[in-house]
Amino acid sequence: MKTEYDMTHAKRGAVVSAAGKTRITIYLDDSVVEEFRRRAEQAGKGYQTLINETLATALAKDEMPVTVNALRQILREELHAA
Repeated sequence: MKTEYDMTHAKRGAVVSAAGKTRITIYLDDSVVEEFRRRAEQAGKGYQTLINETLATALAKDEMPVTVNALRQILREELHAA
């Protein structure tokens, strides 16, 4: 290791640029983060990557999730038809 380094052209910031990504701060439940960390370790990837993939998958779905009221209506119709 050198005793002195030339830092005249040095830049602050990330070593690897995150093109197409935005750094944010969000609050998640500890249990949620721990579960993503556990699953990410099993999958051999980072937990933030897994969270990102999960959110992207949820956004890619064409249909909205079934609500409780819609599910009740469907069950009533199916039971009435049976």
